[in-house]
Amino acid sequence: MAYSATVSKRVKRKAPRGFLKGTVKQRKPHLRLERCSDLLIHLNCILFVHRLAEESRTNACENKSGVIKWDHVLAAAKVILKKSRG
Repeated sequence: MAYSATVSKRVKRKAPRGFLKGTVKQRKPHLRLERCSDLLIHLNCILFVHRLAEESRTNACENKSGVIKWDHVLAAAKVILKKSRG
């Protein structure tokens, strides 16, 4: 059987609900969360990573770099975390 040159990884369609519930319960056992709050946590994490990627790409373009480097991500993280504090 012949394989193509690029192998694409399948994207999981489901959120890791068990992992998220276990992690939240382990870190904050006193919290009483609703049924679908783990999905909101997962969505928040995905949105943060998306904003981080966009800001990192912007920083890389400003520095005329074709590759996103570690310092671009750190600078973007500082900006995004400052914005999210309010």
